[in-house]
Amino acid sequence: MPAIVRLALTDFRSYAVAAVTAAPGAVVITGDNGAGKTNILDAISLLGPGRGLRGAALSDAARSSGPGGWSVAATLAADGGAVEIGTGTSAAAPERRIVRVNGAAATAATLGEWLALVWLTPAMDRIFADTPAARRRFLDRLVLALHPDHARQSVRYDAAMRDRTRLLTGEAPADTQWLAALEAAMAEHGAAIAAARADTVAALADAVAAAPDGPFARPLLALGGGETGPDFAAALARSRSADAAAGRALLGPHRADLLVTHAAKGEAAARGSTGEQKALLIAIILGHAELVAARTGRAPLLLLDEVAAHLDAGRRAVLFDRLAATGSQLWMTGTDPGLFAGVAGATWLRVVEGRVEG
Repeated sequence: MPAIVRLALTDFRSYAVAAVTAAPGAVVITGDNGAGKTNILDAISLLGPGRGLRGAALSDAARSSGPGGWSVAATLAADGGAVEIGTGTSAAAPERRIVRVNGAAATAATLGEWLALVWLTPAMDRIFADTPAARRRFLDRLVLALHPDHARQSVRYDAAMRDRTRLLTGEAPADTQWLAALEAAMAEHGAAIAAARADTVAALADAVAAAPDGPFARPLLALGGGETGPDFAAALARSRSADAAAGRALLGPHRADLLVTHAAKGEAAARGSTGEQKALLIAIILGHAELVAARTGRAPLLLLDEVAAHLDAGRRAVLFDRLAATGSQLWMTGTDPGLFAGVAGATWLRVVEGRVEG
């Protein structure tokens, strides 16, 4: 299981410079509200493909009083020895991402081959009542841990879709041959995206169904919409007029949704209370971590922001036991160290006034 054993931040959000040393297992970060605990999780989340747990512009991660660029670097303890990964931006190009693996330039998608990341934040507690796009982003993070190529397929699909939309909505008549080539690319990459999502949802549904009974609600999972099929390219060609009028593609995996039902109640998760929705979300995260560990032998690294808040002692004990059993490295934050008293062998960090104390 890859684990971060050293993390270094430079001009990242509230940190001018910070260096953290950790051991595989649990890392507990405590501190007052606003001290910068979540910023550490955000930094780690950017060591994978995508825009991290905040989903913000890259330039937003730069320290407000800093030079304009930022960097996050980590040493991973992995099979075969240590691996150095890092990402960041420069002041000259604040929205251009720089990625390095063992000192060599790499793409953001490559990061997913080294580190599988899944996170849970308070902002996600109502994800089932959020938009399909929010649930799709959540699902794709789960997919990446099982299918690292999913990031590359998604980037290429999105690029082809954007180019097609520009052609369809431009002032000049669109080149039909170029449209057909873009639609073929959307069909190729869209099929891979849909297959990876379907595999992940089916396997995760089995995993949560097989999980031991406990205090967290059991979810039923399904994938809705976003169909491709063998005739997807032809369907896109038939939809050109409608897509041009709408200013976007109306068909494809970018329209998919993760459907979650509270198994015991038989009702959509969106209709549950905030507490029920958080319990369903925790059950999904636990099932996913166990699934990835069983299938790949490489448990994902879990970033859990305020995960113990509002849980009673019994639920916290079950949660920590299940998390420990996944074999994942856990990075958890909270204001009260007492909430993590049941976590064995943890690395303890405290954030005070922009400093990380071990």
